[in-house]
Amino acid sequence: MSRVYQPIRTMMAREWSAYFNAPIAYVFLVIFLVLSAFFTFGVTRFYESGQADLRPFFFWHPWLYLILVPAVTMRLWAEEQRTGTAELLLTLSIKPGEAIIAKFLAAWLFMGLALLLTFPMVLTAFYLGEPDPGVMVSGYLGSLLLAGAYVAVGQFASSLTRNQVISFIIGVVVGLFLLLAGFPPVTDLLSQWAPPWLVDGVAGFSFMFHYDMLQRGLISLGDLVYFASVIVVMLVATHAALSRRLGRA
Repeated sequence: MSRVYQPIRTMMAREWSAYFNAPIAYVFLVIFLVLSAFFTFGVTRFYESGQADLRPFFFWHPWLYLILVPAVTMRLWAEEQRTGTAELLLTLSIKPGEAIIAKFLAAWLFMGLALLLTFPMVLTAFYLGEPDPGVMVSGYLGSLLLAGAYVAVGQFASSLTRNQVISFIIGVVVGLFLLLAGFPPVTDLLSQWAPPWLVDGVAGFSFMFHYDMLQRGLISLGDLVYFASVIVVMLVATHAALSRRLGRA
C-alpha cells in the first residue's frame, strides 16, 4: 500500500517545497492574514460588536479565496507546460492522475496552513464571550472545503494554458460563476423567465448556498457531498485537459 501512495507523497513534498522556496507562499500568507483581519475588524467591526461569533470572519473567505487562491494555483500546470517539464514529469514513474492529486493536496494543505494561522480569531471570540465550539468547527470545516473547491478550480484553469496570467483570469471567472450562482440578483433574474425548479437548481449549485449552511453550524451530508463532487469533477476535468494538451490517453 505504501508503494501505491509513494509517488503522490513524493510529488506532494516537491510541490510543498516549491511554495516555500519562492516568495509567493509568504506573500500569500501575509496578505490573507492582513486582509482577513482588516475586513473582520475594520469593515464588520467584529471587536466593537462584542459578539462571540466568527461568522463576520468567515463571511469574507469566499471573496478572499476568489482572488488569492487562483494566484497560488496559477503556476501548478501552466509553468510546467511553459517550461516543458510537464511532458518530462508525466513520462516518469508517476501517473498523470497521481500528479494531479499530489499537486491538489499540496495546494490544499497550504490553504489549511493559512487557515490554521487564523487561530487567534478563536481566542478573540472566547475573550468576547462564550461562543459555540461546534459552530466554530463547522465554520472552519466549511472554509477548508471551500478552499479545496477553489484549489481544484484553479488547478483546472492552470491545466488549460501555459500562461499564468490567463490561468489566473480563468480561475477567477469560473470561481466567480460558482460563487454568484445563488445570489439574489442572479436568482431574481432567472425567476423572471425560468421555472422555480431551475432557479432552485442554479442556486443549489452555488458555493455560497452550501458554505452558508456550514457557517450556521449545520453540517449535512448534502453539503459535504457537494464540495467533494466539485473537487472530483475539477480533478477529472484537469486530467482530461492535460491528456488532450500533452497527447496522452
